Amino acid sequence: MSVLVLADLHEGQLAGATAHVVAAAQAIGGDIDVLVAGEGVQAAADAAAKLDGVSKVRVADNAVYAHQLAEPMVALLVELAGDYTHVLASASTTGKNVLPRLAALKDVSQLSDVIAVESADTFKRPIYAGNAIATVKSDDALKVITVRSTGFDAVGTSGSATIEPVDVVVENSQSSFVKEELAKSDRPELGGAKVVISGGRGMGNGENFKLLDGIADKLGAAIGASRAAVDAGYVPNDMQVGQTGKIVAPDLYIAVGISGAIQHLAGMKDSKVIVAINKDDEAPIFQVADYGLVGDLFEILPELENRL
Repeated sequence: MSVLVLADLHEGQLAGATAHVVAAAQAIGGDIDVLVAGEGVQAAADAAAKLDGVSKVRVADNAVYAHQLAEPMVALLVELAGDYTHVLASASTTGKNVLPRLAALKDVSQLSDVIAVESADTFKRPIYAGNAIATVKSDDALKVITVRSTGFDAVGTSGSATIEPVDVVVENSQSSFVKEELAKSDRPELGGAKVVISGGRGMGNGENFKLLDGIADKLGAAIGASRAAVDAGYVPNDMQVGQTGKIVAPDLYIAVGISGAIQHLAGMKDSKVIVAINKDDEAPIFQVADYGLVGDLFEILPELENRL
């Protein structure tokens, strides 16, 4: 068996999710190669070579792969996939954009959001917003898999894999990069933060989200939000935690003014410790919380910040 892991890049650097996908590849077994594709990605390739369990890092460094547009990325993967039994990527924007196209072009089924590996052909994935876990077996010669990174602990960085260039340069006349608008923040990235504090509709308005800032600063936390808060226009949608937002599993998750709709729980219930602050003592969030505080968040948050 041989596994190809598509590396996630963030602003040209190797994203943390890749180390979690390599852990899933280790559970499958066999040789593990990592594909780093982009423009000016030598630093990312060097970082990938240090991941434990990686045999080889294949580097496709060319302007056509800049910004990891789906069309050239999948054309590259189609060229390389014949050497592998499994192709894995994280269930990120890039993975969800590229791998379904690969599965379609190779005429195989895709396994999405895998959270556990039973064997080389059998995997577990959540369904019904995480309320049930499906065990799925694939008989396809090529397994195309997106991995929910919160389901696997990241591998270490004491490896020394070989790095080799990929000479395949594909044509791309179907798409072009126009622009990107990136939210700038000094806080940790939401998907990889060890502490997350999220606000919901109970915050009342976007201005009140500032009440979370002091606590987040003291805890080194990322700030998230429920879909209700995003839909109400309190905060931008890149802060959304839930089934249709970011899936997080931090060491500590603090839910403030969030009732706990099933879609939100699907995105954070794997957190190690969950703290809920809500004035409704029957809110569903308390069913998954390790610690619950019933009361007015506008009184509790300032006091919590002072105590911290």
